[in-house]
Amino acid sequence: MNFLADMGVSMTTVSALRQLGHNVVHLREQGLIRMEDPGIVAKARSEGRIVLTFDLDFGEIMALSKTASPWVILFRMRNQTPLFVTPRLLQVIQECETQLADGAFATVEDHGYRIRRLPIT
Repeated sequence: MNFLADMGVSMTTVSALRQLGHNVVHLREQGLIRMEDPGIVAKARSEGRIVLTFDLDFGEIMALSKTASPWVILFRMRNQTPLFVTPRLLQVIQECETQLADGAFATVEDHGYRIRRLPIT
């Protein structure tokens, strides 16, 4: 799968995804540390990537856009360290690969996750 990691996502998580064969771009690596959310959405859409983010604004952005892309995985976890985030992300990818590939907005929480089909209506 192809991912675009927002600034809050650890490079440790990015490395774990890469070790599993995923194509991951981190905004920091591309010198885009100040990219605004609409730019992140446009970049992910044009590159066919799933946005990985802790930024709650992405829920509103996707709801208002009424589009089926880009796909988003939003983390709403108390502990945001890679030790907790990475295994939860890998679980969601494994269990929801088909939904993510078809266009979805996933909210990952401490003890579960929710998947919404895009576009959000």
